[in-house]
Parts: sequence; structure tokens; C-alpha cells
Amino acid sequence: MNLVRRKVLPLLIGAAAWPLVTRPARADSPALGPVHIVVGFPPGGVGGIAARLIGEPLQQRLGQSVVVDYRPGAAGNIATEAVVKARPDGGTLIFVGANNTINASLYENLPYDFIRDIAMVAGILQGPLVMVTNPAFPAESVAEVISYAKANPGKINMASGGSGTASHLAGALFQMMAGLSMVHVPYRGGAAAMADLVAGRTQLMLGQLSESIGFIRDGRLRALAVTSSKRWPALPGIPPLASVVRGYEVISWQALGAPKATPAETVAILNKAVNASLAEPAIANRIRQLGAEPMIMSPSELDAFVAADTARWAKAVKFSGATVD
Repeated sequence: MNLVRRKVLPLLIGAAAWPLVTRPARADSPALGPVHIVVGFPPGGVGGIAARLIGEPLQQRLGQSVVVDYRPGAAGNIATEAVVKARPDGGTLIFVGANNTINASLYENLPYDFIRDIAMVAGILQGPLVMVTNPAFPAESVAEVISYAKANPGKINMASGGSGTASHLAGALFQMMAGLSMVHVPYRGGAAAMADLVAGRTQLMLGQLSESIGFIRDGRLRALAVTSSKRWPALPGIPPLASVVRGYEVISWQALGAPKATPAETVAILNKAVNASLAEPAIANRIRQLGAEPMIMSPSELDAFVAADTARWAKAVKFSGATVD
């Protein structure tokens, strides 16, 4: 996806960092220095795309260079631990998401506490997962999935992007709340899981909207429900899963965090700059092309969101029995 006013920029091989600009355009916040946004996954995923998407307007507003630094590994834990230990001056930020709130329960011996050690700075984007089935699967609605699953316990293969991922635990939460038993089939990533679902090797998946929307539009997958509490703009004709399973809600999200001791004034400057960038029509439209919506929140609103998301995933992790040493 091309960024607004995209420039041809060199990849810094070895440091795994990508500078978004070499000369900032203006300095609205001269107290801040260069900013590194650390992403805990390889380039090409939604997190990396969103980090670069927000990086260019952010650098213009801050008047400082913004560098996206990829440090993949351990479901984002390596990157998060590095930022927890970083200098709390606003110069090092972490791109966080549902993986962090999942990891809080999934990993028994994390060297940090996400809520205690990371200060939430600003939201970037949010969107639901989508329940999709192979068109050959006989159920054509969530209610029919539930009826079929209860009549055929253990006979539905539910794909996911891997054990402990959002797609896995969203499926576990669905089974828990609906009183179902399905067979979990984990893959090494959402794309591989989606490919086998399209091929008919599995029957159902709660997957990332950005990974499935193309298959939905060309008819190779059938969308049954979105996991937001209401209908979602990218798929306005698809009902929320909560219309059948009351209280069900899972939101995939991306946001920026900083070391906990980062001054409140610095967090406020960053929050204002990010929110103003997300309000730009060009940026908002590119986020919507991913099937998501801008996530404009204050730091305190984000704190409450993260606490609720952590509690929600803890229930799903417990039900699924998933653990990681």
C-alpha cells in the first residue's frame, strides 16, 4: 500500500529499521527528539503497514524523524521488553495490539507486566475479526453453525493462524459462550489458514478482516458475522456475532505505547499529534482500505480499553487451555 506522498526510502539492512524521512518538515514539538517505533513482527503485516502509515504524518507534526524498527519474535514479547527497558523520553515507542493483551495470560513467566510497564500513548486502528466458512459448508448463518455444531460435536475443523493467536482465542471464546466443541486446527499464520479454508480442508475460521475480505468479495469464502458489537462499515451487510451470541465482542487493534515512566506531558504531545494525523481524510481512508477504522482515543480511554481487552482474552485463554512456556 502506498503511503501519502510516498518517498523512495532505503531499508537499513542489519538494523532492520526503515527511516520514514531524513528532513522533518516542521517542528511543532521541538522538545522531542527522533522517534523510533518498534514493531514486534516482520515487515508486511498489518502492524508494520499501520506503523509506516502513521509514521509519515507524525514526523511532519513533530518535526522529527520517525523510524520503524522491526524486532520480531515471541509474539511481540521481544520488542515489548526492549521498550519497557528503554529511556522514557518519548523517543522509543512500541506498536502494540491484541497480541499484548493475549500474551498477558498466555505466557506464564513474562519478564514484564504489560499494563504496569507500558504507558498507552495513542490508538491507531481497530477492526473486527470475521467468521468465514467455505461455501460448501452447510451452515449459512451463525445460528445454523451453532445448530450444526451441537448436532455434530467435534466434527467442525476450525482453522486459526496459530495456537494463542487472536483467531484461535476468538474461536475458543465463541465455543465457550455458545457451548460448542470444535476441533482447533492451527496454522503458521493467518494466510496459510485462510488458504486451506478456501481449499475446503477446514470448514470455519474467525480471521482477520484484512486477510479475508478479498476472498469474501470474490465468493471464495462466505462471511457469516463480524466480531464487533455492531455492523462494520467494510462489510455493512454482515451482522455482528453478538446478534446471536449475546455479549460476544472481539476487536483487533493497533496502538502506540511507551515506557511507563514517560512524562505525561510527552505522552500528551504524542497523543495529540497521532490523533490529528488520524483525522486527516487521506490517512483515515487508507486505514479503511484495510477494513479497519481510525482509533482516536485519549491515553486514559486507551488504558480502560486495554484493561477490558486483557480481561476478555484471559477468559478465552483459560477456556482454550493454551499455554506458552
